[in-house]
Amino acid sequence: MTPPKVLIADPISERGVEELAAGGALDVVVQTGLKEAEIVRLIPDFSAIVVRSQTKVSALILQAATRLKVIGRAGVGVDNVDVEAATRRGVIVMNTPGGNTISTAEHAFSLLVSVARKIPQAHANLQAGKWDRKKFEGTELYGKSLGIIGMGRIGSELSRRAIAFGMRVLAYDPFLSAARARALQVELIEEIDELLPLCDFLTLHTPLTPETHHLLNAQRLTKTRRGVRIINCARGGLIDEAALLDSLGNGQVAGAALDVFETEPLPNDSPLRGVANLILTPHLGASTAEAQESVGIEIAQAIRAALLEGTIRNAVNMPNLDAKTLAIVGPHLRFGEKLGLFLSQVSPRRVESLHINYSGKVNEVDTTAITRSILKGFLHLAGGDDVNEVNAPAFAEAHGIKVTESRLSAPGDYTDLLELTANAEGKTVSVAGAFFGATPRIVNINGRPLEARPQGVVLVLENTDRPGMVGRIGTLLGAHGVNIATMSLSRNEAGGRALTVLNLDTTPPAELLAEISASDDIHTAQVVQL
Repeated sequence: MTPPKVLIADPISERGVEELAAGGALDVVVQTGLKEAEIVRLIPDFSAIVVRSQTKVSALILQAATRLKVIGRAGVGVDNVDVEAATRRGVIVMNTPGGNTISTAEHAFSLLVSVARKIPQAHANLQAGKWDRKKFEGTELYGKSLGIIGMGRIGSELSRRAIAFGMRVLAYDPFLSAARARALQVELIEEIDELLPLCDFLTLHTPLTPETHHLLNAQRLTKTRRGVRIINCARGGLIDEAALLDSLGNGQVAGAALDVFETEPLPNDSPLRGVANLILTPHLGASTAEAQESVGIEIAQAIRAALLEGTIRNAVNMPNLDAKTLAIVGPHLRFGEKLGLFLSQVSPRRVESLHINYSGKVNEVDTTAITRSILKGFLHLAGGDDVNEVNAPAFAEAHGIKVTESRLSAPGDYTDLLELTANAEGKTVSVAGAFFGATPRIVNINGRPLEARPQGVVLVLENTDRPGMVGRIGTLLGAHGVNIATMSLSRNEAGGRALTVLNLDTTPPAELLAEISASDDIHTAQVVQL
């Protein structure tokens, strides 16, 4: 029997290659630097492909990959893999969560020191035969304030190093609990715009999502403390590079260091090149021997387990399940993710705990996969596509969110019931869902029974229960061209407070929400995107 073939399309550590090839059970082929058309020609013979960040596994490649079972990403992000296309074709996508945390944190801190002391510029000056000591006067880190945007694994590791150097660490992360912030010895700041004027140094450690694209734009850069120094080792696109150049030129930003860029590799004619007070490195965050060896071995072991044993680990696009369990919990996975995403958008900031209660037949099997799917949805706004079923529990722990579960054998009115409760600073928010046959429905919000579809755009209103309210809301929506698909109502008592949940065909504009909220009878108005 011919052994399954594995294509290593990007360089990984020698130890990783040896791990894959051990015992001859897999036929390992190393061919790096291939173009898309070359991979399309080769891939039909392969059962697995290993990439880092250079090679893009596109839908075109996946279409040609008739035998492909596994894509292994030797690293954290999978933005160079068309995960949706892979999932459609039944291909497992695996990554190596956490393998380069220390490496990236250390690189960010190295750039922090370099931008403070102008080390690369001084080195270049001396290499050019000069000795301009006064030109390279720097600033100490001791006693300075460091703002960290994003307190996940890397941001947390960086904060420890900065505190050891005597820095005051300020953190913005709407998903970091107060208890976790105290444990890390950082000061939580509620809004980015409040953080910016307080920082001598600013570093970004957040995923790139539509919400975080150009997080530091021209407007925000004007709000920073004059003379701030900025570091980005996270994702290109978090900073508006043109705006940063302007700020470096007028002195608003004294210096910056970038390891990631909006376009990679950085074009030869990029205006970023040659700027005196800007340090550039070619995406070196994970480029240490230790990190590369770690992720190489980790992805090799995961691929061997998948191809030779049928065991799934570190999968981005599917839970680690056997076929029997998957048949039972499968319908709950996507539904749980939707409920988690819903709850995250109606909860207060800085959730301290998330409780999940399972009722009914679902208790007959291991519900770990469902819990992970719920966490993936709940943490999506915090971590974007970097959060998956594999790393969601660690992501929650890093943000100080305590996750608990309970089980009830009797589900009451439903065959199965999922109930989620989030607590934040003394406030409690909950949502529950059940299946009506094969159809999932939200059946309770904050203790109010109702029936709503968990999809698309959902408008959640808490309003005074009085005649004409539904008509007023419908008229306002209609005036702005927003159509109501379905509506569900619930109230605690006649004349008390009512909950109105509307499934809408389109997202209501900000001015419409402002109009709705302006009414004394509307207590809260929240738009949930599912």
